[in-house]
Amino acid sequence: MLKRYMHARERHFVMLNDNRVVRPFEWGTELITPDETEDPAAFLTDYSRRMIADSDSFFAIPESIEFKDADRSTAGHHRLTWRSTLESPFEENNVVRGHYFPHEKHRKKAVVVLPHWNAKAGTYFDLCKVFRKVGVSALRLTMPYHEERMPPPLDRADYLVAPNVGMTLQSVRQAVLDTRAAVRWLKMQGYEKVGLVGTSIGSCVGFLSFVHDPDIAAGVFNHVSSYFADVVWKGLSTYHVKESIHKQVELEELRQYWLPISPAAYMAKLAAQSWRPQSYIYTLYDLSFPIELSRQTLSLLRENGIKHDRTALPCGHYTLGEKPWVYLDGYKIVSFLRRNLN
Repeated sequence: MLKRYMHARERHFVMLNDNRVVRPFEWGTELITPDETEDPAAFLTDYSRRMIADSDSFFAIPESIEFKDADRSTAGHHRLTWRSTLESPFEENNVVRGHYFPHEKHRKKAVVVLPHWNAKAGTYFDLCKVFRKVGVSALRLTMPYHEERMPPPLDRADYLVAPNVGMTLQSVRQAVLDTRAAVRWLKMQGYEKVGLVGTSIGSCVGFLSFVHDPDIAAGVFNHVSSYFADVVWKGLSTYHVKESIHKQVELEELRQYWLPISPAAYMAKLAAQSWRPQSYIYTLYDLSFPIELSRQTLSLLRENGIKHDRTALPCGHYTLGEKPWVYLDGYKIVSFLRRNLN
């Protein structure tokens, strides 16, 4: 009965958003290479293989980044901007924006907060304020193609997860580079320990950042999945993206193309590193990150001998934002990072 109720609520919340657009399928290889590509499928397969083999370079950021920290706003936080280290075709998207909630006295611990897909302006500010109350500064990142980074005429962040293979690769990669830059800025402010929490696609971006940035001391991944392509293919929230893709490629092909932005590709790499505290939160009635993909992630962690905390909540993807689940989720996130950033 609970499963039926939660699934009904999930479908209700998804269908509240009536601005989903079915966009045409594109290979998007021109966003990756200036050379003309006669066989985009072969190019992307080879590109995927090479980027995973050299993922440290794929997710590397330059030594020098110019940050601009604005004065405290009336909302009680600072605005932080910098130019993304990965250029997209859209100027609006190339300016990264963050909201910084510093604790005035304690400057030892900080977290980067990565929102979900299509998060609205101001979301996760309450979480940042809770972190600040318990002595942990927070920096809430604006994801690519969201809020001020959204180019016209979009009214959804359709270029972050798109039926454009190359654009999605580059957009998620850009999100990881922006996250790593945010971590660096916090370290430049003198924070000894920097943690991270990501939700939904923010969880995927957070995991990729965690694996490739040793300066991230602890991570919480809120909604988890193994393969990026499988979420798009099987998830309820992305039905309009799949509508274009499935007519052109099979799931197995798409999984290969998007492997560089899939957590499953980096489990062995994470296992080979010095262990850092990590927590995985998933929901039992999730139709957007289907439960089998969350369980596959946890199985991969076990198979690779990666010590981790896990929490399963009896709700869904959207209903996690409702009471009482949102409070329980927030407690799990804040208590884990506060405890493990000492």
